Amino acid sequence: MKTTKIASSATMLMLGISFLTLSFTGCTKTENTVAPADETQTKEAILNYSFTDTIPVANCCIDSLPYETLSTDETDALLYMREEEYLAHDVYLTLSLLNTKPIFRNITRSEQRHTDAIKALIVKYNLVDPAATHVTGVFTNPALQALYTSLVSQGSASLLNGLIVGATIEDLDIMDLKTHLLTIDNQDITAVFNNLMRGSRNHLRSFYANILFVGGIYTPQYLTQEDFNAIVTSKHEIGPGC
Repeated sequence: MKTTKIASSATMLMLGISFLTLSFTGCTKTENTVAPADETQTKEAILNYSFTDTIPVANCCIDSLPYETLSTDETDALLYMREEEYLAHDVYLTLSLLNTKPIFRNITRSEQRHTDAIKALIVKYNLVDPAATHVTGVFTNPALQALYTSLVSQGSASLLNGLIVGATIEDLDIMDLKTHLLTIDNQDITAVFNNLMRGSRNHLRSFYANILFVGGIYTPQYLTQEDFNAIVTSKHEIGPGC
């Protein structure tokens, strides 16, 4: 079992920085643009996120992998990501009520599957679920609570702002999953987190394509520019549920 621990304060700092760095008007144009696909059906799928989501849920593969002792890092990662996936779900749900664009509604459903996959791990390892009685927009983690409030406020201003908030959430989610994976070696958690990250990359591609489609720009807040470019200039990923 890995013993290297990443201080939880690092994630909290990263969340705090988001309030200072998230900007809707001060970005500069970069060369990482990629237009939606020319083929009509593919373009529609990208812009509306109408893909079939194969993120694992419940017992898809979790119970088929061994039960392994949890490290403190792994426990913390599960509890934190359970609510962070709900953060994405709740922000998109709220924005879907303000915008008719299907991407918010469709990715809301996807995020529910994301948080359900982590719930299955929490149940497997008999942990206390921080979102057992989750109410939309209410979080036990104060940093996530503050971030939810800020992002909903920013994203409600316009369709473009909402799309940029979506890209920011997926940007953060990928970075947090990558960071957690540095201190995780349980096979089931690794499998689920890698699948969640694949789903988040797909979400980021669609939000970014929409931002370009309506004439906006986005500069990554958490990922490096190189990693961001590699994601948004590559195709939608399809993989097994487990």
